[in-house]
Amino acid sequence: MSSKTSSKSSSTPMAPAAGLAPLKPEGRLEWRQLLRWLQDDGLIDEEQVKRTEQRFAAGDSSLHPLVRLGHGGLTRAGNNKPLDVDQLTEWLAARAQLPYLRIDPLKVDVGRVADIMSVGYAEAKRCLPVQVGLNDVTVATSEPFDTSWIAQIESHTRKPIKLVVANPLEIARYTTEFFTLARSVRNATKTGEVAAAASFEQLVELGKNNKQLDANDQGVVQVVDWLWQYAFDQRASDIHLEPRREMGVIRFRIDGVLHTVYQLPSSVMSAMTSRIKLLGRMDVVEKRRPLDGRIKTRNPAGDEVEMRLSTLPTAFGEKMVMRIFDPDTAVKDLDQLGFSGHDAERWNKLTTQAHGIILVTGPTGSGKTSTLYSTLKRLATDEVNVCTIEDPIEMIEPAFNQTQVQSVLDFGFAEGLRALMRQDPDIIMVGEIRDLETAEMAIQAALTGHLVFSTLHTNDAASAITRLMDLGVPSYLINATVIGVLAQRLVRTLCPHCKTPDPNVTRETLNEMLKHWRMNGGVKPYKPVGCLECRNTGYRGRAGLYELLTVSEAVKASLHPVTDISAMRRQAIQEGMRPLRLAGAMKVAEGATTLEEVLRSTPQWEA
Repeated sequence: MSSKTSSKSSSTPMAPAAGLAPLKPEGRLEWRQLLRWLQDDGLIDEEQVKRTEQRFAAGDSSLHPLVRLGHGGLTRAGNNKPLDVDQLTEWLAARAQLPYLRIDPLKVDVGRVADIMSVGYAEAKRCLPVQVGLNDVTVATSEPFDTSWIAQIESHTRKPIKLVVANPLEIARYTTEFFTLARSVRNATKTGEVAAAASFEQLVELGKNNKQLDANDQGVVQVVDWLWQYAFDQRASDIHLEPRREMGVIRFRIDGVLHTVYQLPSSVMSAMTSRIKLLGRMDVVEKRRPLDGRIKTRNPAGDEVEMRLSTLPTAFGEKMVMRIFDPDTAVKDLDQLGFSGHDAERWNKLTTQAHGIILVTGPTGSGKTSTLYSTLKRLATDEVNVCTIEDPIEMIEPAFNQTQVQSVLDFGFAEGLRALMRQDPDIIMVGEIRDLETAEMAIQAALTGHLVFSTLHTNDAASAITRLMDLGVPSYLINATVIGVLAQRLVRTLCPHCKTPDPNVTRETLNEMLKHWRMNGGVKPYKPVGCLECRNTGYRGRAGLYELLTVSEAVKASLHPVTDISAMRRQAIQEGMRPLRLAGAMKVAEGATTLEEVLRSTPQWEA
């Protein structure tokens, strides 16, 4: 658990006024005393004190005093900016000479919270254990002067208590969530121990109950429901359920980085996997081979969310990965995806062509699906028929006619594309060109007047041409059908709440990285710092980098009769293509990401 006291500035003074000794009373907070302290510290004036006392004197309230004052319309003396509950809590922490903490649920070992105190005790004392260390226990409290309970908990845990001050609203929220989850896991565990028949390595323990956990057990249902809602709340793109020797591990991928969220008994994880497979209409009994499925549910905002499921047998049981698809992906404009104005204009012009093949390339997880769905969504008007053949269907989109590859029925991309050709399509999207047969069908579709989109796994745009040649496609057919190639990557974007200027990155630094290029215009680079909003990573969200090669007549000249990829790249650059690394350098210059992110994500440019 990371705890961080916010920085102080003249505009947001949180420490007691100079010369005043911090008060150390005992017992519960009282709103009248807090008002006087705020006045003493210069955060509010006498008029606000009198006005608030008159408003609050009419009746009592069960709300925590900080919450009541935070919702009471107080404004900071001098600039009239509102004083919310977070700011008041941070001020109180400074007055009590304790660290201020914004609770990050990803860094709380939820399973051990219930071992420290009961939910009733936590609610009565307005506190919440947030970390159980080897030498101490960190407890967040919204009553920093009520410490009568500490000796009792120290006696119970045989460890000293380390107090931190947290927002009372956060403490109340997470007390309910954490203890409910712990109770659900405990109830699920009591149902019985799962037989690990699917495990490669199994420990035989005599005397253990081998009763199979029921996937519909209420405890298991509650844990699965919590898992999904929690993942949506944390902006996760993937959920990993990983069986290990002793315990199962739950991990979330957030902004491209995996975070360990929770550990729970293997029996509970196995039951959770069965529950999810059941909801995804997968074969619950089959654990020896990989399976795929999908689930549609709703996020806390009420929007429908698609989740793609994948299982894989491992040494300690069945691992499951759930990929979460943002419901807004299909309606994002090019600016939201990360396209520069220059590339957005060229992409729009390319995708409005009547026929031809447009390829989107990049490694797994580079955002190809988002680009294609967003583009097809804009093209799918009432006047055109948009058909897709996918493996699997990533997101259900009512504006398309989507078809799923069925390998067990010998219905692959080539067969699906052949069938789509008889469906009077205008625009066709093939999930991936994997072999010569699929490539030939895509070429046939383009030659007969259709606009075809597909993907390849290559490092850059020009390499897509050589990949088609490697598959066996003649260069003259590539010249006749391929009209453009878009290579892309995803880079983490800097957290807007904590990024700070980076004097070490200059135009000369970027020019040295680019070798054959020179940056023009202003350079305003930033570097990551880390704050509570980004979980101290310095990054929040991701954006795309794009390299768009349009196959003009001049570019075609470098493909036939003798292929010269270097000449093709140089010609494409003359016609407006910006390499991935240059696109990344421009994001650095704009202050959107960092040099390290760009170097990590993009290939070295070769002219």
